[in-house]
Amino acid sequence: MNVLIADDHAVVREGLKQILSLAPDMKVVGEAGNAQDTLQAARNLDWDVMILDYSMPGANGMTVLRSLKESFPSRPVLMLSIYPEDVMALSALRAGAAGYVNKGCASEELTVALRRAIGGKKYVSAAFSERLAAGLEDGAKGAPHESLSDREYHVMFMLAKGKSISLIADELLLSRSTVSTYRNRILKKLALGNNADLVRYTIKHRLME
Repeated sequence: MNVLIADDHAVVREGLKQILSLAPDMKVVGEAGNAQDTLQAARNLDWDVMILDYSMPGANGMTVLRSLKESFPSRPVLMLSIYPEDVMALSALRAGAAGYVNKGCASEELTVALRRAIGGKKYVSAAFSERLAAGLEDGAKGAPHESLSDREYHVMFMLAKGKSISLIADELLLSRSTVSTYRNRILKKLALGNNADLVRYTIKHRLME
């Protein structure tokens, strides 16, 4: 299968290529480091499945995913992220992803996920599948953070990591006022007062790495 890799970190792309080089049925046909290059590579290259990072400069991976599914509805896209499955996996699957893999996973999990994706099946980890099933059986009410949008969750994660409004704005290519607006929305939705409360919330709900 022909694999296209989209991640903004060169070291991550090199690591992925090394992992896939050990799989005889997989061939990396291209790579991209931002949203624009990803969409251009998708149009110009012959790929069967894509590994797409959630955090992409210019536009986040979810936005890129939706564009890809509009243009290439039959081609599977596997989301790769540092974010916990508990929050982002469902959003990715609902947006059309063929699966969700955390960057901390073993190399064997990545190749299994790719093979499932190319076979027309969805992939999440066994642990997440069990948690999801347990939640459905219990009729559990979702946690407050599950009401956050993809961008709000991204900003929440960065704030919880201690990044400043200015740094977040630079990394996401947004204005400081826009990031401040996201921060205020996040605190309101989670019923929190400040960034310290936010850090405690993410630790309590095991949202940090």
